[in-house]
Amino acid sequence: MAADNEPIRLSLTMSPALNAKLEQLATANCATKAEILRKAIVRYELAYRASLKDQRLGVFDEDERLVTEIVGL
Repeated sequence: MAADNEPIRLSLTMSPALNAKLEQLATANCATKAEILRKAIVRYELAYRASLKDQRLGVFDEDERLVTEIVGL
């Protein structure tokens, strides 16, 4: 049995197109694919918690105008 603080390895199957997007994001952000996926999970959790409170997440430009809104999960 693994200790509580030991990393867990996962195996993930995805389409070539999704893998290409993941590679593009990783390259553009000087990150690994694993780092991109970890950040995506954190952001998904934020969206999920907001949805439980009937709230939404949004993306704003430098003038604080709503550019896009994340609706539903």
